[in-house]
Amino acid sequence: MNQAERLCPTHLLVNPFPVHDGELVVGGVGLRRLADRVGRTPFYACDRALLTQRVGQLRAALPEAVKLHYAMKANPMPALVAHMAGLVDGIDVASGGELKTALDVGADPQAISFAGPGKGCNELQQAVAAGVLINLESWRELGELAEISSRTGRPARCAVRVNPDFELKSSGMRMGGGAKQFGVDAEQVPELLSEIGRRGLLFEGFHLFAGSQNLKAEAIVEAQTKSFELVLRLAEAAPLPVRFVNLGGGFGIPYFPGEQALDLAPIGAALAGLAERAARELPQAELVIELGRYLVGEAGVYVTRVVDRKVSRGQTFLVCDGGLHHHLSASGNFGQVIRKNYPVVVGTRMASSETHTASVVGPLCTPLDLLADRMPLADAAPGDLVVVFQSGAYGFTASPQAFLGHPACLEVLV
Repeated sequence: MNQAERLCPTHLLVNPFPVHDGELVVGGVGLRRLADRVGRTPFYACDRALLTQRVGQLRAALPEAVKLHYAMKANPMPALVAHMAGLVDGIDVASGGELKTALDVGADPQAISFAGPGKGCNELQQAVAAGVLINLESWRELGELAEISSRTGRPARCAVRVNPDFELKSSGMRMGGGAKQFGVDAEQVPELLSEIGRRGLLFEGFHLFAGSQNLKAEAIVEAQTKSFELVLRLAEAAPLPVRFVNLGGGFGIPYFPGEQALDLAPIGAALAGLAERAARELPQAELVIELGRYLVGEAGVYVTRVVDRKVSRGQTFLVCDGGLHHHLSASGNFGQVIRKNYPVVVGTRMASSETHTASVVGPLCTPLDLLADRMPLADAAPGDLVVVFQSGAYGFTASPQAFLGHPACLEVLV
């Protein structure tokens, strides 16, 4: 057990950040100094060394034949995307704005794919001009792409995003199976493939994404295996040989007590088997997995400063300068059915052996502005820095920063 794990409260699942002189260290910089360097609180900070380490761990567990893409919707901070682009094999974007960021940081257009159920005509034109792979999600998109290709003389690269006839079990958020706004229902895909061939688009393959935030390896293996089998069936109707098979992601990270880190070993073994089958049955195809949260979530923290300490009828409140407007997911308002606390510590009092039950709240005039509800925390005072872990994904851009007119937070890569 390292020093950080020894000093952290029991509610903290895993702390990858070191502690020095009782203070959390991010990217080699002590928390107080980092706050001074950023210029003000609140802020998000991602540790670039931890990002590199996570990609390395994943590469070691997965077969070399399987390519790794970063789904930048998890965290589109340009500096972070630039760092990730140098580590992974491709970038997956979900809007024209994300596409611009990916191109700006130097990502290879040939290795960028574009998904999303409501791509505008201007976004499709942008994607065709850039030469990226477009994941078709409707007949309307097919028609618009064909028109853009005909008008510009640039045949669009496309794959079909398939809404499979199964769901990812144990998934925090299901994005495939049943009636969904994502992709084209599997039973409609053969007809769509025929039209792609007739309209002269450059068909390259398939994209399937059954769900996200899954901590059960067996469920991920089952979904990937079913996805591959579905691709094999659909490939019989493809107008061109399949060159690209995106099996999606779904890899989760632990947020709450009782959750265990995902076991990569069975997933790697199963993917190795699928890669061997692909080499025989889809010899021109590249297998891809698309991960966002799993790559960046645990490398990031949210830091907010205590501005007041209040006791109301026996309950202690640490009132901070940041809250749900910066970190909606930590407040429990980003998909949680039953609110649970993210791992939270007083990052400037990591050496404290005593804890007191306190709630961490923000400055907003709403009872929803709650970052930690009655948690064991070090005895904090105004000026101390509170840290929310597991904050590298779905933080800054997933939060309503304009809510109630408070200042936006900052974000840095350290």
